[in-house]
Amino acid sequence: MIRSALAVSALLVVTACASPESQIRSGLVNAGLSQPMAGCMASQMIGKLSLIQLRRLGSLGNFKSESVREMSIDRFLHNVRALKDPEVLAITSRAGLSCAIAG
Repeated sequence: MIRSALAVSALLVVTACASPESQIRSGLVNAGLSQPMAGCMASQMIGKLSLIQLRRLGSLGNFKSESVREMSIDRFLHNVRALKDPEVLAITSRAGLSCAIAG
């Protein structure tokens, strides 16, 4: 029992140490974006979205069942639009466009 509690505590500490940027990047990858696109977008989006907005964006992982292949930025933004949060859409659109041009 004590061993289980220590394992859970250690897991929570490791999870808490993850930077907000890495959490955003992971959420974008889980939503279907490629690792490079997610990394680029996360660096631009950090500090611009609230915790609630980030959680909404993280819920996009539910859309990944479409294909095993990586999702295009167009399809991703279509899914972001479904969140019905204009600020999230604007910030993710700007980051996506900027990263698409730079990439």
